[in-house]
Amino acid sequence: MSAAGEKVRLALAVTLVIAALVAFYMLSKQGIWVQWAVLLVSLSASFAVFLTSEMGKQLIGFSRDAVREVKKVVWPERKEALQITAYVFAFVVVMALFLWITDKTLEWVFYDLILGWKK
Repeated sequence: MSAAGEKVRLALAVTLVIAALVAFYMLSKQGIWVQWAVLLVSLSASFAVFLTSEMGKQLIGFSRDAVREVKKVVWPERKEALQITAYVFAFVVVMALFLWITDKTLEWVFYDLILGWKK
Protein backbone atom coordinates (compact mmCIF):
# COMPACT_ATOMS: atom_id res chain seq x y z
CA MET A 1 0.00 0.00 0.00
CA SER A 2 1.23 3.49 -0.77
CA ALA A 3 2.17 6.05 1.84
CA ALA A 4 -0.67 8.30 0.67
CA GLY A 5 -3.18 5.49 1.18
CA GLU A 6 -1.84 4.95 4.69
CA LYS A 7 -2.22 8.61 5.53
CA VAL A 8 -5.77 8.62 4.17
CA ARG A 9 -6.72 5.61 6.31
CA LEU A 10 -5.21 7.10 9.45
CA ALA A 11 -6.87 10.46 8.74
CA LEU A 12 -10.20 8.66 8.23
CA ALA A 13 -9.78 6.82 11.53
CA VAL A 14 -9.05 10.07 13.38
CA THR A 15 -11.95 11.78 11.64
CA LEU A 16 -14.29 8.98 12.71
CA VAL A 17 -13.15 9.34 16.34
CA ILE A 18 -13.79 13.08 16.24
CA ALA A 19 -17.15 12.52 14.55
CA ALA A 20 -18.06 9.97 17.23
CA LEU A 21 -17.37 12.47 20.00
CA VAL A 22 -19.22 15.27 18.23
CA ALA A 23 -22.22 13.02 17.54
CA PHE A 24 -22.26 11.86 21.15
CA TYR A 25 -22.71 15.42 22.39
CA MET A 26 -24.97 16.55 19.56
CA LEU A 27 -27.39 13.68 20.19
CA SER A 28 -27.87 14.46 23.86
CA LYS A 29 -31.57 15.20 23.30
CA GLN A 30 -32.13 11.79 21.65
CA GLY A 31 -31.42 9.88 24.83
CA ILE A 32 -28.49 8.15 26.44
CA TRP A 33 -28.98 4.88 24.52
CA VAL A 34 -28.80 6.58 21.15
CA GLN A 35 -25.75 8.56 22.23
CA TRP A 36 -23.86 5.49 23.36
CA ALA A 37 -24.94 3.41 20.37
CA VAL A 38 -23.68 6.04 17.91
CA LEU A 39 -20.47 6.47 19.91
CA LEU A 40 -19.73 2.75 20.04
CA VAL A 41 -20.56 2.16 16.36
CA SER A 42 -18.42 5.11 15.27
CA LEU A 43 -15.49 4.11 17.48
CA SER A 44 -15.76 0.53 16.21
CA ALA A 45 -15.68 1.77 12.62
CA SER A 46 -12.68 3.92 13.41
CA PHE A 47 -10.89 0.99 15.01
CA ALA A 48 -11.69 -1.23 12.02
CA VAL A 49 -10.28 1.37 9.61
CA PHE A 50 -7.17 1.70 11.79
CA LEU A 51 -6.64 -2.07 11.83
CA THR A 52 -6.62 -2.16 8.02
CA SER A 53 -3.73 0.29 7.93
CA GLU A 54 -0.09 -0.75 8.13
CA MET A 55 0.19 0.58 11.69
CA GLY A 56 -2.87 -1.48 12.63
CA LYS A 57 -1.34 -4.60 11.13
CA GLN A 58 1.85 -3.93 13.07
CA LEU A 59 -0.22 -3.54 16.26
CA ILE A 60 -1.92 -6.88 15.60
CA GLY A 61 1.46 -8.54 15.02
CA PHE A 62 2.87 -7.00 18.18
CA SER A 63 -0.16 -8.19 20.16
CA ARG A 64 0.23 -11.74 18.84
CA ASP A 65 3.93 -11.74 19.76
CA ALA A 66 3.14 -10.39 23.23
CA VAL A 67 0.55 -13.11 23.85
CA ARG A 68 3.00 -15.75 22.63
CA GLU A 69 5.66 -14.46 25.05
CA VAL A 70 3.25 -14.33 28.00
CA LYS A 71 2.38 -17.97 27.38
CA LYS A 72 6.07 -18.83 27.82
CA VAL A 73 6.21 -17.31 31.31
CA VAL A 74 6.50 -19.75 34.20
CA TRP A 75 4.23 -18.31 36.87
CA PRO A 76 5.07 -18.95 40.54
CA GLU A 77 3.03 -21.33 42.66
CA ARG A 78 0.76 -19.90 45.36
CA LYS A 79 3.21 -20.69 48.18
CA GLU A 80 6.10 -19.05 46.35
CA ALA A 81 4.02 -15.97 45.50
CA LEU A 82 2.99 -15.57 49.15
CA GLN A 83 6.60 -15.90 50.30
CA ILE A 84 7.80 -13.28 47.83
CA THR A 85 4.97 -10.96 48.88
CA ALA A 86 5.91 -11.42 52.54
CA TYR A 87 9.55 -10.59 51.73
CA VAL A 88 8.48 -7.42 49.94
CA PHE A 89 6.29 -6.28 52.85
CA ALA A 90 9.08 -7.04 55.34
CA PHE A 91 11.54 -5.05 53.25
CA VAL A 92 9.12 -2.11 53.07
CA VAL A 93 8.68 -2.12 56.85
CA VAL A 94 12.45 -2.29 57.44
CA MET A 95 13.07 0.55 54.96
CA ALA A 96 10.30 2.65 56.53
CA LEU A 97 11.86 2.21 59.96
CA PHE A 98 15.32 3.00 58.61
CA LEU A 99 14.12 6.17 56.90
CA TRP A 100 12.14 7.25 59.97
CA ILE A 101 15.17 6.74 62.25
CA THR A 102 17.41 8.57 59.75
CA ASP A 103 14.93 11.46 59.52
CA LYS A 104 14.63 11.78 63.31
CA THR A 105 18.39 11.57 63.76
CA LEU A 106 19.02 14.31 61.19
CA GLU A 107 16.24 16.39 62.74
CA TRP A 108 17.86 16.05 66.16
CA VAL A 109 21.35 16.85 64.81
CA PHE A 110 20.29 19.93 62.82
CA TYR A 111 17.59 21.45 65.00
CA ASP A 112 18.77 20.57 68.49
CA LEU A 113 22.57 20.35 68.27
CA ILE A 114 23.51 22.73 65.44
CA LEU A 115 20.76 25.36 65.48
CA GLY A 116 19.71 25.00 69.10
CA TRP A 117 15.99 25.09 68.32
CA LYS A 118 14.47 23.09 71.14
CA LYS A 119 10.92 21.91 70.69
